Amino acid sequence: MTISGRMTTIQTIRDDFSLLDEWEDRYRYVIELGEALPPFPDTERTPANKVPGCVSQVWLTTEQGLGADPVISFKGDSDAHIVRGLVAIMLALFSERPASEIRETDAEATLKGLGLDEHLSPQRANGLRSMVKRIKRDADAALKLTA
Repeated sequence: MTISGRMTTIQTIRDDFSLLDEWEDRYRYVIELGEALPPFPDTERTPANKVPGCVSQVWLTTEQGLGADPVISFKGDSDAHIVRGLVAIMLALFSERPASEIRETDAEATLKGLGLDEHLSPQRANGLRSMVKRIKRDADAALKLTA
C-alpha cells in the first residue's frame, strides 16, 4: 500500500498524523489510506472472510508463511470509506509480521497514540476490536500449527 509514491507503514502513518492538527484532516487521511488499499477480489468477499462484530462489512484474508514463527500477511477491505481506512491502518500495523509479534502488538495503544480512540464511534471502536481479535486469533492459530 502506497500513498504519494511511498510505502505506507505504521510509522509513516504515525509521522503523517503528527503533521495533521485538525481531526478533519486526519479523517481525510484515513480515507486516503483506504483508497490506497489494493483491490480486494470479489471472490474473497465470502462469509468465512467477513469479520463479525463490525457494523460495516469488513473482509480479511490471511496468508501464513512457513516456520516456527511464520510471517503472516493480511489483506482486507470494507464497504465504508472510513472503515476501509481503518482496515488499512490495521494492515500496516499487523501484516508482514511474525505471528509472535502480532500477538504482542498493542493495537489499542497504537490507536490511542494516533488519537483515533477518542474520535471513533462506539460501533466503529467495537468493529476495530473485532478486526484485532480476528488478526490475533489467526496469529495464535499459526503458532499452534507450527508447534
